[in-house]
Amino acid sequence: MNRQKKYVYLFNEGNAEMTGLLGGKGSGLAEMSNIGLNVPPGFTITTEACIDFLNSGDFPEGMWDQTLEKLHEIEKRTGKKYGGENPLLVSVRSGAPISMPGMMDTILNVGLNDSTLVSLIKATGNERFALDSYRRLIQMFGDVVFGIDKSYFEDIIRSVKVERNKKDDVDLDASDLRVIIEKFKELYIKNGKVFPLEPLDQLRISVEAVFRSWNSERAKVYRELNGIQDNLGTAVSIVSMVFGNMGNDSATGVAFTRDPNTGKKGIFAEYLTNAQGEDVVAGIRTPKEIEDLRNEIPSAYDELIRSASTLEKHYKDMQDIEFTVEKGIFYFLQTRTGKRSAKASIKIATDMAIEGLITREEALMRITPRILDTLLHPQIKRNGKEVKLGKGLAASPGAAVGMIVFTSEKAVEFAKEKKKCILVRPETTADDVRGMSVSEGFLTQKGGMTSHAAVVARAMGKPAVVGAETLNVNLKEESLTVGNITLREGDIVTVDGTSGEFYMGSVDLEVSKITEEALTLLEWADKIRKLGVRANANTPEEAIIARENGAEGIGLARTERMFLGGDRITIMRSMIMSNSLPERLKYLDLLLPMQIHDFVEFFRTMEGYPVIIRLLDPPLHEFLPNKEEIMNEMFSLKLKLTKSSDNFEIDSSIARLTDLNRIFQTIKNLEEFNPMLGFRGCRLGLIYPEIYEMQVRAIITAAKRVTEEGKTIYPEIMIPLVGVDNELRIIRERLEKVAKEVSGKEKVPYKFGTMIEIPRACLTADKIAKEADFFSFGTNDLTQMTFGYSRDDAEGKFMAAYIGEGILPYDPFTTVDEEGVGELMKMAVKKGKATKKTLEVGICGEQGGDPQTVEFCNRIGLDYVSASPLRIPIARLSAARSAIKLENDR
Repeated sequence: MNRQKKYVYLFNEGNAEMTGLLGGKGSGLAEMSNIGLNVPPGFTITTEACIDFLNSGDFPEGMWDQTLEKLHEIEKRTGKKYGGENPLLVSVRSGAPISMPGMMDTILNVGLNDSTLVSLIKATGNERFALDSYRRLIQMFGDVVFGIDKSYFEDIIRSVKVERNKKDDVDLDASDLRVIIEKFKELYIKNGKVFPLEPLDQLRISVEAVFRSWNSERAKVYRELNGIQDNLGTAVSIVSMVFGNMGNDSATGVAFTRDPNTGKKGIFAEYLTNAQGEDVVAGIRTPKEIEDLRNEIPSAYDELIRSASTLEKHYKDMQDIEFTVEKGIFYFLQTRTGKRSAKASIKIATDMAIEGLITREEALMRITPRILDTLLHPQIKRNGKEVKLGKGLAASPGAAVGMIVFTSEKAVEFAKEKKKCILVRPETTADDVRGMSVSEGFLTQKGGMTSHAAVVARAMGKPAVVGAETLNVNLKEESLTVGNITLREGDIVTVDGTSGEFYMGSVDLEVSKITEEALTLLEWADKIRKLGVRANANTPEEAIIARENGAEGIGLARTERMFLGGDRITIMRSMIMSNSLPERLKYLDLLLPMQIHDFVEFFRTMEGYPVIIRLLDPPLHEFLPNKEEIMNEMFSLKLKLTKSSDNFEIDSSIARLTDLNRIFQTIKNLEEFNPMLGFRGCRLGLIYPEIYEMQVRAIITAAKRVTEEGKTIYPEIMIPLVGVDNELRIIRERLEKVAKEVSGKEKVPYKFGTMIEIPRACLTADKIAKEADFFSFGTNDLTQMTFGYSRDDAEGKFMAAYIGEGILPYDPFTTVDEEGVGELMKMAVKKGKATKKTLEVGICGEQGGDPQTVEFCNRIGLDYVSASPLRIPIARLSAARSAIKLENDR
């Protein structure tokens, strides 16, 4: 290893651009130092050192010497001596390049031992403070370095408080703390450990422990859940201690420059007097609101307000700040881009663009499709019948229903059984991250708005109620009690992270309404995106929802769904079982006015926008009753006939048997070994042209009626499952005659096109384009036929294993497979548009609402994507973000 390699940087040697090397915490401390904010002196050991250590098991050559050199520099700056008479104490703090709140370890008060404790008491004249700092070091060191269960330490503190009739930790005096320290040391011995008394040993071991915490189980789970690379490593910042536990003129707190829950502008913070930083985020004590600091330590309050504004303008984003006040003097310990709820993310991005801090393009790039999707999470649908259990702090918005679980392990177990659960804890810790990831929402007894549960819930986009102090959580008995009501594991509760309330049992939920800020953001997206966004809608009601969500037309209306309601299915079945063309036409004539009615409603809803209507696609046997049910009924009737002597009953049974036999024979004649590849789509239209002719007659008739109402409409008729250009040519010629006949002199503009869902259609797209006005990729079937997977079987039997073992990077039925299906799509676009420049090309498979697929469609030159009505906003945002990325790449 090169001795000259620099592994350690003083804060004034770094800056915000060095996040990859110094981690988020180290680069933040460096940048705050550079802009003149009050940061305790310190230095950062790089992520490179961490990776080298994890690979070799030892510090890289030169790192420890550089650490000691920087430590001496800090001694000069503070006028204190590490391990000396006026002792310098330090914190050893983790800091990854990408924020992982609470997932790795920190140790405070490093450098204290029995000797320096005496020196600290002498230097400060504050015995209680010194002892409190010492017990914290022993406690944190035991947990982080030696893995002694933190609950053992808490049990000792609790027993001393009970014995001495003390309520809170701050009530413990010096004599109480001396007892606790001795009991802590005994706990070490019981666990076969010895607390190291040499200050440099403490420092070295602490650095090693923080490095190792990069590979802790909770850190690995968090990276897995958030798509963070495993090879980044964590930096370690060594910061000279400033103390919030020196009395009532000292404090520690966490502040956000805007409300992380709502996005409202203005300082949002909590703090504790006479405490150290971990007390706030761990939720051990319920913190105070920041307005109280104005009265308790006004100079610190003023400095927080001033500096928070400076930081937000400097970073151009909402900041999450950790601070300590030592005897009235304000210090910054960290700044980073703050985690926030989906609602807050959107409000902050739009507000900052309006304020001129960022551009509209930057605002759009800050809001991922996942954030927008989370915004649409359910809310409580109040009807006055809810049984309210209590109220805590509304830490992360949205509502969730689930069965109570009290451990992360049980939450994971429930999730494997497809059970929805609510994780209930006294307070959550970083070790709960796996359970939190699989839970619907969280409920905690302790903690504030900046506690671990609140921060992680907002990052995960899950509802959370924290600090519900009327709640008593008993982990040993696995129960929660509110007043005289006790609930146990498996009982159902509802949490409302928007109001902070929680309820007994299952409460009705409803889809959240989109916020004004989100509407503004989507308006900006519409002005930037190049890709059109249409909807897959099967009923006029779905079309209305799609239009409200900003759809610019219908990309796919499946007509088969229109035959399933009320009396329609009976008529449809009679048509299918017809033995002659005249009989079949009779039933089609009955279906005609129903189809006209549906199409009229579609056209009215989408006035001024295109509506693509797909002609009948599925095999006819799908409209018939279940064969096994018919056979069972036939068997029952035959059995009944053998026992009955009633002539009327016999005649009725024989008549019914005749009908059933006819249905059974039709099912047998139509059933197929592989229906997906069988008698469906355009094949059906070629053999029974009267069905498609009825549908086109209905479409053009409906179009004429709506046009006569003074509305402008654009009907587009899709012929499914074309794989040979002659299929489309023959069908189109037939249907053109019908369209012209119905249209008459009052010409209605219409288009004929096809769904591209067969690989051969992609390969021969140049020929098919001669017969088509538009292509629409049906990626569901195209994926099935390209991979040779049955979608239902794949997702139910082997897809999860394929993804888990790395055979596939993702489910191709959710996101378009760019290497295979995507290449076919690119070929079809290129060939089709080369033949016909005016060819309109879109996608109507379910992947059309997937953000990654939307970006791909934009790259290969599609004209539009079509998504389900509720995913229209996500598609609009994704299309705009894709346009911005392409422009930036250029």
